Amino acid sequence: MGELVAEKHVQYVLAAEKRKDDFESVLMEHLRMNGAYWGLTTLDLLGKLDTVDVNEVVSWVMSCQHESGGFSGNVGHDPHILYTLSAVQVLALFNKLDIIDVDKKACWILCFLTIMLDIVNLQNEDGSFSGDIWGEVDTRFSYIAINCLSILHHLDKINVEKAMKYILSCKNMDGGFGCTPGGESHAGQIFCCVAALAITGSLDLVDKDLLGWWLCERQVKSGGLNGRPEKLPDVCYSWWVLSSLIMIDRVHWINKEKLIKFILDCQDTENGGISDRPDDAVDIFHTYFGVAGLSLLEYPGVKPIDPAYALPVDVVNRIIFSK
Repeated sequence: MGELVAEKHVQYVLAAEKRKDDFESVLMEHLRMNGAYWGLTTLDLLGKLDTVDVNEVVSWVMSCQHESGGFSGNVGHDPHILYTLSAVQVLALFNKLDIIDVDKKACWILCFLTIMLDIVNLQNEDGSFSGDIWGEVDTRFSYIAINCLSILHHLDKINVEKAMKYILSCKNMDGGFGCTPGGESHAGQIFCCVAALAITGSLDLVDKDLLGWWLCERQVKSGGLNGRPEKLPDVCYSWWVLSSLIMIDRVHWINKEKLIKFILDCQDTENGGISDRPDDAVDIFHTYFGVAGLSLLEYPGVKPIDPAYALPVDVVNRIIFSK
């Protein structure tokens, strides 16, 4: 089994952050807020968050906030709940949810109250959440709203009971969850639903054995995990599947050593970065999920990450449980 080339990955993330004009960066322009979360969390998990300019990052994040309170994926784009969570997570990484400067504190309190109100207004009558003013509904948005409001200590501002009822309406006979009622079970949606249930203390509503069986069946011969039956393995499911198995206490149902080997085989050991599968092109998305997966697997030298909040455990302890 190879080893994690952590320093190479750090250099890859730092270089990717500086690139703004190459083809990949232009294609990802609308997702830059998500990219910031993926890259910065990777750095934190590898113990290198101090290599970036905090003030520069925070200033850019705040420049993406709209009057509604929500954040966009980049300056000049429309706000969406997806980017709002990434923005709040980035600020949480840097411990910038509270500002010591008294003169600025009122502005920051107003900032986070507007975020909270924007998310609250996205909850629908049936308990589901829309992603933005255009109304698309998805269980991803339920998780995002619950995660974000929990970080901001305003979870009581939504109807949690209705939110849980809607999530449970998306549960399928195989134990998994879809994006809407009747939607196909998918590992990504399962994570969103299970994590939302975990954050609200509702995991007793999950059939853990049935769901655990579906999730452990996602491991293929190479050791990697896929998101649905008969699909190729992908490093990103080292997060979506593994975190769910941990939350329902069924992670011992997969072969951890084979999964570690699969993730390490997806590294670019010369230039850094992790790809979806061995020998494919690396990107910041899979680099984060590869490192996060290794964190869940307790790989040496990688900080522990919380499987529900998708933030380093020390950040969650500081932001969520210190109040």
